[in-house]
Amino acid sequence: MTSAPTKPQKAQAPKTAITPTRAENYAEWYQKVVRAADMAEMSGVRGCMIIKPWGYGMWELMQRDLDRRFKETGHDNCYFPLFIPLSYFQREAEHVDGFAKEMAVVTHHRLTMKDGKLVPDGELEEPLVIRPTSETVIGEAMAKWVQSYRDLPLLINQWANVVRWEMRPRLLLRTAEFLWQEGHTAHETKDDAMAETVRMHEVYRDFVEEQLAVPVIMGEKPAHERFPGAVNTYCIEAMMQDGRALQAGTSHYLGQNFAKSIGIQFQSREGTQEFAHTTSWGVSTRLLGALVMTHADDDGMKTPPRIASQQVVIIPILRDETQKAEVMAYCESLKAEVQAQSYGGQPVRVKLDARDLPGGDKRWDWIKKGAPILLEVGPRDVAGGQVCVTRRDQLSAGKKFLARADFVAAVATELAAIQQALFDAALALQKTRTVTDIKDWAAFEAYFAKDADSSFVSGQGFVRAKWAGDPDSLAKLDPLGVTIRCIPFDQDGKEGNCVLTGKPTTQDVIFARAY
Repeated sequence: MTSAPTKPQKAQAPKTAITPTRAENYAEWYQKVVRAADMAEMSGVRGCMIIKPWGYGMWELMQRDLDRRFKETGHDNCYFPLFIPLSYFQREAEHVDGFAKEMAVVTHHRLTMKDGKLVPDGELEEPLVIRPTSETVIGEAMAKWVQSYRDLPLLINQWANVVRWEMRPRLLLRTAEFLWQEGHTAHETKDDAMAETVRMHEVYRDFVEEQLAVPVIMGEKPAHERFPGAVNTYCIEAMMQDGRALQAGTSHYLGQNFAKSIGIQFQSREGTQEFAHTTSWGVSTRLLGALVMTHADDDGMKTPPRIASQQVVIIPILRDETQKAEVMAYCESLKAEVQAQSYGGQPVRVKLDARDLPGGDKRWDWIKKGAPILLEVGPRDVAGGQVCVTRRDQLSAGKKFLARADFVAAVATELAAIQQALFDAALALQKTRTVTDIKDWAAFEAYFAKDADSSFVSGQGFVRAKWAGDPDSLAKLDPLGVTIRCIPFDQDGKEGNCVLTGKPTTQDVIFARAY
């Protein structure tokens, strides 16, 4: 008697800490990672977020490094009002038009009880705009401070919050209120202002690549993508894991446009009255979103060591209360030894997780947060003078058991290797998914006609191709949801045909879908 044939078993997908996975639903995966990593959450105010300690710790380290770079390049920090009179914006028509639909406006100055409800009362004589950006209010101050060429250059920066009434919020990427820095400078000549614009553009590139391990493309925005009122806008564009672009920082040469509208004038060396040349530049907490979409995987966040508030996390494994004192003493002394090591010119940041939770729960908590190195220490490790090591960027490689002294001596080298590995992986993705062989509209349309929501699977990314600069041709991009991200600096100078019009041109641009 023969038995019935058995059905082949379907291979089960490996279990992941984050569901859905990137391949299943990239947008939902992103939101789940941000929450699982305990970086941020939406608040009770529509479109506004709470940045939680793990996420804010990253922002603090980013602030610290950027602030150092700003001061090393001669800038001083200031603070300006959150409320800006509407009349300030009315002086600069092009600028206000760029932000008009996003502005939050205060029209009343008190509340009154009416029919049992609090209602706005006391209408303001002039409405106040909640700061969307500070060119106008800072320009007003500059007009008072600058009288002579001797007062220039004026180099200032502000760390602040801004409000832009975002209709479709997304954690860390697009929220009604977010944090940023905005640099504002005034100069005697166009050449000086342009040098400043380029210098800060390069500061951003260095910072994002060195600290965040995110490779970027440097370039200039085409005219239709410039900051409202700017003469030139320079940007750094990063590729996320789904192939979309994210603008990671911008630097703007504003010419004399704002100076003329606000009245920033000075007596020149020749004794004539001249208008200053101004710049502005900024990055924001959307860089936290860039970190997630560049480095995270289906088990959570992978945090670059340079901006991880805890670079090494020690997890005591306590199965027997009688061994607790010995294990904790070992962990405390291990923490002190690791903290005594230096990485990036600073003591290694170490966390001893002494919470009353099972070791496995704490391990997965830190895996999802993306702590670069996890150390598990149990009674056997104490007895053997060793540590159990997990590198977050090499989770699939499993745990390694190392002699305690060997780990301590190599911890800085290991952190540097993790930082570099994250950058290398992101750069490899950018190179692999940058297409350079699309020469005409048919091929271009076919490439981007794939489902925009499945680009993590389909492998879409950047298209580097020729564009002749015709603004009317841009309408062809709208149905595809594609934009020109930048005109990259590294032009090859070779003549080819514009992929939108077929006209001859030498100009390369980066086309992509974007956040």
